[in-house]
Amino acid sequence: MITPVIKTKIMQIVNVFETGTPEGEYDMIAIFPDGRNNSRQITYGRSQTTEQGNLRNLLERYVSLNGVFAADFQVFLPKVGSVSLVDNKAFKELLKKSAREDPIMRQAQDETFEILYFQPALHFFNGEQFALPLSLLVIYDSYIHSGSIPGFLRSRFSERTPLHGGDEKGWIAAYTNARKHWLATHSKKILRPTVYRANCFLNEMKRGNWMLDQPVTTQGKTIV
Repeated sequence: MITPVIKTKIMQIVNVFETGTPEGEYDMIAIFPDGRNNSRQITYGRSQTTEQGNLRNLLERYVSLNGVFAADFQVFLPKVGSVSLVDNKAFKELLKKSAREDPIMRQAQDETFEILYFQPALHFFNGEQFALPLSLLVIYDSYIHSGSIPGFLRSRFSERTPLHGGDEKGWIAAYTNARKHWLATHSKKILRPTVYRANCFLNEMKRGNWMLDQPVTTQGKTIV
């Protein structure tokens, strides 16, 4: 059973991956050349949504919630995802300012990441009849970092999910190893160092921490 305590711990571990803190840095902005055709793009917020991905969705939610800076964002909304704002200082400052000064931006981020990432991950977890907290951590991180459980990765190993008679731990280990190899050899070199995420999961499997009832240490942070 995935309790609220376990869900919080899973969120905290992924927050450390994304922004270096268990709480998540809602105002964090990073620029990476990981957009279409290796273009530079903004990544923003607690779980680092991207300019060419779901940033517009997040800002539309913030505006719909009547955030303090909603009017300021209106001018930028038609451009987000279609016109690069990576070098727009005013836009980036507005992103930072809203997260620092308006609790509604933090609310909008929490709701966006819940709806677009955690709930789909939980749907896959339940639908394929997984049960262990570490399994949900692996699945949720894949949704945050890769957008889904990519079919092409699933085709690289023969293990089956519990729904289809397979062993849960065997499938999760096989998927994590496949994802690690994919990241380590990715054509976008910026993704290669992110194998630390898979290494974290493999280490917890080795320790037998499938219930996530032991502390998890990653990126210099320990989540109890």
